[in-house]
Amino acid sequence: MVIDFSAFYEFPNLLDRLAGDAGRALPATRGRAQFPPLNIGEDDAAIRVRALVPGVDMDGLDITLTDKTLVLKGELPVVRGRYYRQERPTGPFQRVVTLNVPIDRDRATATMKDGVLEIVLPKAQAVRPRTVHIDVR
Repeated sequence: MVIDFSAFYEFPNLLDRLAGDAGRALPATRGRAQFPPLNIGEDDAAIRVRALVPGVDMDGLDITLTDKTLVLKGELPVVRGRYYRQERPTGPFQRVVTLNVPIDRDRATATMKDGVLEIVLPKAQAVRPRTVHIDVR
């Protein structure tokens, strides 16, 4: 039998955290994490989305790119068995990323390595910064 005492070890800090958090508004997603966790970054040429999807292969993912959104759908397989603790989510998931710049959809790519999905969304030529050379005479 496994008994989890981690809540008891946090008790001295619990009152401090509750007092400190009393004045703050609670986020809407508190108690429920969104899956998959994402890192979204951008540079002058592209937007890069990295998602942690361990246990899912590329065939099990549905990536949809529209003019204003990127939708990532899939399903984490259910592993049958008896658990003392089960913290990893299972079942279907969906994340929607709103894009605020035009994307060149024909050049978008997605790769998977070690459970990390990387989606590269090249920006359209119209929104990329350009350098203009000026001749001074």
